[in-house]
Amino acid sequence: MTNKTPITIARGDGIGPEIMDATLRILDDAGAALKLEEIEIGQAVYQRGVSSGIEDKSWDSLRRTKVFLKAPITTPQGGGFKSLNVTIRKTLGLYANVRPCISYAPYVETPHPDMDLVIVRENEEDLYGGIEYRQSQDVMSSLKIISRPGTERIVRYAFEYARANGRKKVTCMTKDNIMKLTDGLFHKVFDEIGAEYPDIEKNHMIIDIGAAKIAAYPHMFDIIVTPNLYGDIISDIAAEITGSVGLGGSSNIGIDFAMFEAVHGSAPDIAGKGIANPSGLLLGAVMMLVHIGQGDVAARVHNAWLKTIEDGIHTGEIFRPRVSREKVGTEGFCRAVIERLGQMPQKLKAVNYNGVPPGGMKLPPLKPRKEEKKERVGVDLNMNFDGTPEELAKCVLPCVGEGLELSMISNRGVKVWPKGQPGTFCADNWRLRFMVKEKGTQVRTSQVIALLDRLNKADMNFTKAVMLHTFDGKPGFSAAQGE
Repeated sequence: MTNKTPITIARGDGIGPEIMDATLRILDDAGAALKLEEIEIGQAVYQRGVSSGIEDKSWDSLRRTKVFLKAPITTPQGGGFKSLNVTIRKTLGLYANVRPCISYAPYVETPHPDMDLVIVRENEEDLYGGIEYRQSQDVMSSLKIISRPGTERIVRYAFEYARANGRKKVTCMTKDNIMKLTDGLFHKVFDEIGAEYPDIEKNHMIIDIGAAKIAAYPHMFDIIVTPNLYGDIISDIAAEITGSVGLGGSSNIGIDFAMFEAVHGSAPDIAGKGIANPSGLLLGAVMMLVHIGQGDVAARVHNAWLKTIEDGIHTGEIFRPRVSREKVGTEGFCRAVIERLGQMPQKLKAVNYNGVPPGGMKLPPLKPRKEEKKERVGVDLNMNFDGTPEELAKCVLPCVGEGLELSMISNRGVKVWPKGQPGTFCADNWRLRFMVKEKGTQVRTSQVIALLDRLNKADMNFTKAVMLHTFDGKPGFSAAQGE
């Protein structure tokens, strides 16, 4: 008897239990060798006072199986509740979110019949670190984090995925014309890693025009790799223009763990009506089967699903009278896929997962880091103040002290002193940049502490301090707009 692979499942909220039941029936009839462990997550757990939406005992199952098939959940509105998806991704180190976006024309209506792209999204960093501050009455801030090792892993994964799946091109999308340090690092690492894959075409696009090109000309793309936020946005754009977000499956891959799910949410408005399309979760489960080494079963399920779509057996959101043959609900669609197990699509492209390695991409070790000479050359202070830039400078200058100078004041990222523009709108939180007076010297910790002490005694309300460094003489900090 075939050994069964342990996996953890969660039925989720809204339509989650219905589409999970349908998915598991199809997998069972297809011959998937699975040993199921079920956990409870989501709304019911939140309501028991667990702010993360998952209890400690559930983590035990996930650490034991290392594979998670998850139905969508509902996160309660209001403060105090954390996104369960983000919690799971970061806790288990699921650094790569992979979302295939494919058109199924003419059976699913879409203006882009030739679309077949995969979005590889960095899954742990960027603004999704959730590090935010209220700095004043008027100003909130969020910290964007991009690391070299995190970027190297996701970029390497994109190129290895391309090779393993016969893809020919990888496109990187960032906004490094504005965020020159964070997105600039992502672009730089993409160029460095891409040079090791001469067999794969590569290019870079600024994210705004890139998103527009995805919406208008998706056939231009094969694999797209991006930081976290951009990947979240463009994957929904891409899924929508395939004809239905409900057909999108997703995998979240780490070194030791993997999670598989539908792209769409819990759709509580149609829960319990028996009309939900299980395709997104089913295609996520197909990705899971490939990951755990049951590629033959994955292909059997996927081809049966393609044949069902090709035969016009459609749920309501994709049903069209002139194209569809039969309108079905969740149960009817499930039966139709089971009836077609072993059959192949005749017009849609059949799939074959032979040669795709189980267990995800096996990445080489991270590249050695080149050590650079780090020197502390200044400090940025954020400060609350109601008044003009000139009034603020007048209050601060007597507090500066020996060896430092106030070089710049900015507001919302724009330089407003010295020689700021009078028409610049200012909020009540300011950034003051203090730099060493003498080139070649470094700021001492004692100087910064003394500066803060003098500002405090002058009743100047500072809210944040960030040390400024150079690396091999190059600034490790950005200039203000207009500086």
